[in-house]
Amino acid sequence: MLLVLRGKESGCFGESHFCCWLDWCREATQPPPPKICGSPGGPPITASRIKLRDGRYLAYKEHGVSKHVARYKIIFVHGFSSSRLDPVATIPSQEFIQELGVHIVSFDRPGYGESDPDPKRTVKSVALDIEQLADQLGFGSKFYVVGYSMGGQVIWSCLQYIPHRLAGATLYAPVVNYWWPGFPANLSADAYYKQPLGDQWALRVAHYIPWLTYWWNTQKVFPSSTVIARNPENFSSQDLEILRNMQASGIQTNWVRFVIW
Repeated sequence: MLLVLRGKESGCFGESHFCCWLDWCREATQPPPPKICGSPGGPPITASRIKLRDGRYLAYKEHGVSKHVARYKIIFVHGFSSSRLDPVATIPSQEFIQELGVHIVSFDRPGYGESDPDPKRTVKSVALDIEQLADQLGFGSKFYVVGYSMGGQVIWSCLQYIPHRLAGATLYAPVVNYWWPGFPANLSADAYYKQPLGDQWALRVAHYIPWLTYWWNTQKVFPSSTVIARNPENFSSQDLEILRNMQASGIQTNWVRFVIW
């Protein structure tokens, strides 16, 4: 009888450990719930915003000449760990913008800054958000899109899903998908293995086991992404020189502040 009881106790002990492990896995692999701007306990609303068809809000900022006289209307898509306030959107001088008649709108991608997160986000959905943004701001039938860094993936989405609305598209220093089937295999492999080990692993996790991405990007055991760690190891000497020149010109980006001199 004692042996039976011990067996049951052992089984319960094992089950409890297994349940604890499952709870830990769930917490470690899922980000905390977002704090919605303007909601109780959430940050205050300070940006101009539009309301999308599904009820979400998208925050934006306007730059350049008035859209009513602009010859070029551009929607700028920021990169990773940035926002509508990314100074890359306004690197051209005011004189240059005035001369060409450029109106630029930068916006917080869903879940960034003061834009509501989109739990149903897909490759297509952000392109449709941009189309709604252009329509509500009165951009007309066609407009330009520019994507910086990871914002480049959104430009691909626009080219795929709203090409009839685009007057032009630019990818500015875009992040590359090394698994694109159209990429020459030798070129893709060569570029991939030139990255720091942490970046290689981070990309593999995101590609092969995306449900583990949040844990991987927050763990401290293995080498992590140089972008998340703000480590300029991935920059060439020419890149670092450009960042120094940007800082000397008074242009501040997320990376300028982390350049190692």
